[in-house]
Amino acid sequence: MRNNSCKYIRIACVLSLCIAMVAVPVCSKAATISQLEQEKEELERKKKEAEKEKQAEQSKYNSAKEKEQGISENLEEVEEEMEEIDQALVETLASIDLINEDIKVKEAEIEVTTQKYEEAKATEEAQYQAMKMRIKFLYEKGDFTYMQLLIEAKSFSDMMNKAEYIEKLYDYDRRMLHEYQAAKEETLAYKEELEGEKEELDSTKCELQEEEEYLNQILAEKEAEFQDYSSQLAKAKAEASAFKNSIEKKNAEIKKLQQQADSKQKEINKAKEEAAKPAATSSGASSQSPQGKKTYAPANSFTSGSTGDRIIQYALQFVGNPYVYGGTSLTQGADCSGFIFRIYRDFGYTIPRSGTAMRNIGTEVSYENARAGDIVCYPGHVALYMGNGQIVHASTARTGIKTGNVFYKQFITIRRVL
Repeated sequence: MRNNSCKYIRIACVLSLCIAMVAVPVCSKAATISQLEQEKEELERKKKEAEKEKQAEQSKYNSAKEKEQGISENLEEVEEEMEEIDQALVETLASIDLINEDIKVKEAEIEVTTQKYEEAKATEEAQYQAMKMRIKFLYEKGDFTYMQLLIEAKSFSDMMNKAEYIEKLYDYDRRMLHEYQAAKEETLAYKEELEGEKEELDSTKCELQEEEEYLNQILAEKEAEFQDYSSQLAKAKAEASAFKNSIEKKNAEIKKLQQQADSKQKEINKAKEEAAKPAATSSGASSQSPQGKKTYAPANSFTSGSTGDRIIQYALQFVGNPYVYGGTSLTQGADCSGFIFRIYRDFGYTIPRSGTAMRNIGTEVSYENARAGDIVCYPGHVALYMGNGQIVHASTARTGIKTGNVFYKQFITIRRVL
């Protein structure tokens, strides 16, 4: 009986030792897997933080690029205005040169007219003196002179001749008086003509000089505005470049963290495989179905409706996808013009990549005549018209590709390419 008891004790000890030998590595493997999973979770947490920081930097970068684009457009407008002012200034200076030539011609004419005025004035004075002497002689002598001439006539014929002479003398005096008045009026007309021509020339020259001064002032203001916008543009470019560098660093950091997380997952998988080997015969294998991904229909699969309707049907698949400045990917991210550029390209249409250039393509249509597939151009933005007052567009980095109301802000033009 004692021998059997000892036998049982020895068997229990052996079994305890075996269980201990098996349990120790299992516990050790479980601790290793848990630690690896914690390390992976930490890496994923850091990756999420880095992605969040990257999104913030991306938003700042997009804002900086939009600001840069707006400043660039303002700079172009100011530059065009400066060119227009320069042209107007050149025309004004040319007009001043012409008016100066006219002034020289007018001054020469005025000199001739002044000479004529002096001659008319001298004639007037001479006529006045002659008439004054004649009137003085006649009226100082009184009627006696005329009566004596008639009384002393030797015959009736002689008396008639003398009477005719007297009448001619009166006629001559009256004619001389009229000539004096005409000379006086002519002199006055000359004087008024001179004064009028002089005033007109002076007024024209003053107006041109004032216009020149005004244009120079406006040009100086525009040059100052141009310099200000140039400084703003340089600053905006520097800010955008800094944000871009920060985004690139974040991308590198995210990529590195992802690689580390992937590597850590491999370690976890390997550790799980090692831990599962002893129980492989009893536990069986487990499987996990992969998570499904969103699929998109190709452009040529849309066959119903007009070309514009098919373009809108195709574009609406990508609503919710991200906005990425400079991008043209309908799934990974596109900006407003890149979105439309890619949609049109998938349907075989070649249009400019720039939103500004899209303002001049195709033909302009009114809002009342707009239809699906037309391009709505806003200041610094473009969208696809869906119909019924709705648009689909790559809006901002915050909202991505979305639909909205065509009047969410004032548009510049609607262009039809289809």
